[in-house]
Amino acid sequence: MPFREVNSKMIEATVLPGQRLFSQRGAMLAYKGEVSFTPNVQGGQGGIMSMIGRRVANEATPLMTVEGSGTVFFGHGGHHIQVINLAGDTLYVEADRLLAFDGTLQQGTMFLGSQGGVMGMVRGQVTGQGLFTTTLKGHGAVAVMAHGGVIEVPISPQRPIHVDPQAYVAHHGDVRNKLSTALGWRDMVGRGSGEAFQLELSGNGAVYVQASEEKL
Repeated sequence: MPFREVNSKMIEATVLPGQRLFSQRGAMLAYKGEVSFTPNVQGGQGGIMSMIGRRVANEATPLMTVEGSGTVFFGHGGHHIQVINLAGDTLYVEADRLLAFDGTLQQGTMFLGSQGGVMGMVRGQVTGQGLFTTTLKGHGAVAVMAHGGVIEVPISPQRPIHVDPQAYVAHHGDVRNKLSTALGWRDMVGRGSGEAFQLELSGNGAVYVQASEEKL
């Protein structure tokens, strides 16, 4: 694993010759060794369709390629950082929450309407996250950012998880999502205002929830 949590808001990344990492531009705090940082105009891996998807979603989060031999310290905006290790599965996460990730991971873009049909599209509009979300697939580590820290909640077929859409950070595994309404839900147990919405996730995997409803 190339990432080590220094504290809740900073990680240390080990950069090895012949390997590379991607990180959000401006996230480098300090480094030692022979390390190079190159603006990445293609936004990581995933090909032209991935690039088109991010542009349609207005996900202009710039990335840089990190290569060489040494150690780099990453952090951004004082946000809490969660390291997620993938073992061949896919992580679904908003582009602006990505702090850094293994260059071995395949990056793509998924249309939310393909998960949950029309409700998937509605979820994107309600949460302000857009209709597309970024995917990272393979074996490797991902560092994501959140407000107030993150908890990992397992998802099983027998027990779906309901999450406030504003507190949702990411999820992985064979998971379906849909948006549902619940009269008085926000007034009773949520902290938002307006319409009452729940994001229901079912299947096998895990969802990452932040301890805040603030956007990055």
